[in-house]
Amino acid sequence: MLKKILLNCLLLNSLISFSQDVVNTTPMAFKKNRYTFQVVNNEEKTTTLFISDKEKVTALRLNEQMQTKDSISTSRPDVKKYKSMIGYNISNSNTRLYWASKDCKEIISQLYDFNTHKIIAQEYALPLKDEIVLQRFSKDNTFYILTVVKRSDIFKLHVFDNEGKYQEKTIELKDFHFYTSMYKRTNLYGVLEENMLPFEYPFSLVHITPENLNSISTTAYKRKCYFDGKEIVITIDSNIDYTQAIVIDLKNYTASEKLLKQTIIQTEFRSEVNSNSFYFDKKMYQIKTSSDRFYLNVKDLNDTILKEYTATSAKPIEFKNSEINQENSGGAKRVLENSSQFIRKLNNQHSGLSCYQLGENTLITIGSVSLEGNSPGTQAVLGQLGLVGAIISVATSHSMESFNSYSNRKVVKIEGLFDKDDNHVKGDLQPLAFDKIRTFFEKNNDISAETLFKIDNFYYVAYYDNKAKEYTIRKFAD
Repeated sequence: MLKKILLNCLLLNSLISFSQDVVNTTPMAFKKNRYTFQVVNNEEKTTTLFISDKEKVTALRLNEQMQTKDSISTSRPDVKKYKSMIGYNISNSNTRLYWASKDCKEIISQLYDFNTHKIIAQEYALPLKDEIVLQRFSKDNTFYILTVVKRSDIFKLHVFDNEGKYQEKTIELKDFHFYTSMYKRTNLYGVLEENMLPFEYPFSLVHITPENLNSISTTAYKRKCYFDGKEIVITIDSNIDYTQAIVIDLKNYTASEKLLKQTIIQTEFRSEVNSNSFYFDKKMYQIKTSSDRFYLNVKDLNDTILKEYTATSAKPIEFKNSEINQENSGGAKRVLENSSQFIRKLNNQHSGLSCYQLGENTLITIGSVSLEGNSPGTQAVLGQLGLVGAIISVATSHSMESFNSYSNRKVVKIEGLFDKDDNHVKGDLQPLAFDKIRTFFEKNNDISAETLFKIDNFYYVAYYDNKAKEYTIRKFAD
């Protein structure tokens, strides 16, 4: 019996060790203002990490095993002019890194040629007249900056190809249906401009990466976007009666509109209900809540219902695989006993859901979050950086924010497992890489320049150990 227990303990320790192995440690010395930007080349199974401080940039080229193959160092672009790394594209196996000024009107690219160990820089002046920067996207050969033209129904895409050539594309959303949350007719600019503070600031457009497990504090935003290299899908849930999806085709630079109705819940006031959505695997997952019930619907983009679930405060939620978990600001955790508590909190706070591929199944997390305990700090950031700078700064850091996003909030959530046809799958849930990474960050505070990326079925967390003066990469698995 004792031998069996020892064997199980050894097996458990082995699994834990494997789930968070250190795969690379590189001695490096960096000054202040450290930041990391990663580029994954799936075709060649290589990763390039760009680590910068206030004076220099070091590019580490890693192989499939995360071992360092090569490195290049150069001076950081003018720190007063260029504030951050914002995107990339790949040219003949080499990476072109893009930096931007606070307002994105000035761009500089650096082509890191690992064959010649030379770096070729090129500057661009973007004609952002009467435009608000919303997001940026990178995929293999192309880097995009998405803007909206003031007081119009026009998107603009500023496109940089793998040869460093720049062009501007105009996308007019003619005859689209734009309404505010209170059903006031407006235009594209007006929908994006709508103020949803203190939780969501004007012109927010959160970039969701479905291959990562996204926290509810990220997916609770009403305006989100999804990018796969072929199209950009923008979803707007500011109106509780429907989800508006705008699909931008990146081949011909045209846009189409989809309106997906939400379940009708009869209440005296519109403020008594809540709704949101998550776009995943070409399907729209929608939730609609009131104080005593909530609905989960799965639809295609033609508004056809593929699957629907209902939960009420009077009965246990049948399509969950987890307990009803609540976490308070500061980390205190408890399990809620009944559905009524969960549904009431789901409706009263900022609700959202996320989908995550787990083997052949889909893990759906449904929950809500409160405002941050130090939410005035967000307003201070907006004031210091200016609106556009704040949007870029906040919106590009969500993959890392997911791991400390609950630290100053109250959150309540459930998790359910569903098959490819969105039928509920019964059974216990196993710990995820997300949980292991979050635990790691809770226990390790003296680190900086953190970044997260996923290759195949593994997550990699890279960071600078301030005390050891080493750059470290750890591997995590679900």
